[in-house]
Amino acid sequence: MTDQTRKVLRIAKKAGVLRPRDLAAHRISRSTLQRLAAKGQLERVSRGLYIVPGADVTEHHSLAEACKRVPRGVVCLLSALRFHDLTTQAPFEVWLALNQGAREPVAGQPPLRTVRMSGKARTEGIEEHRIEGVTVKVYSAAKTVSDCFKFRNKLGLDVALEALRDYLRSRGSVDELWRCAKVCRVTNVMRPYLEVLV
Repeated sequence: MTDQTRKVLRIAKKAGVLRPRDLAAHRISRSTLQRLAAKGQLERVSRGLYIVPGADVTEHHSLAEACKRVPRGVVCLLSALRFHDLTTQAPFEVWLALNQGAREPVAGQPPLRTVRMSGKARTEGIEEHRIEGVTVKVYSAAKTVSDCFKFRNKLGLDVALEALRDYLRSRGSVDELWRCAKVCRVTNVMRPYLEVLV
């Protein structure tokens, strides 16, 4: 095994999910990844994404892959609900929030579903979590519930109501929820449901 191979494998273990551009700072060519994948020393999990074979893959692996593919995206809506255990839904796509002017990601694995947000609705309530060595940005539980009401036409009101009930059952902060509802401009929509459930 060459020194360069050892170095790439060390970087891949540390990064969790490796992109060719992660090697640019180390002056290692992209073809090295393809060569290591052909030898079975790396596993290609999607276009431009590699992991070490036998890596410890968690239930949130698709979130790590999606955030590696779209570093400025924020996990939102159904995927964030699933991350916070606030739904029985099991989305097959990873939902990401993007800036209004951001380019649409190229199709690949895992499948992505994007929504556009701007201003405080885009920047408020972002939490950073480490999943398999990848920094994953996810909206907080309160912000996610508020977003579900904001995007109720895409998800359905039943999903938003289930998320609200589960959030309140998990003893989430009503004050934080109300603050996020103001940011998302859904206080009038949420108020009647909140009054019944609290």
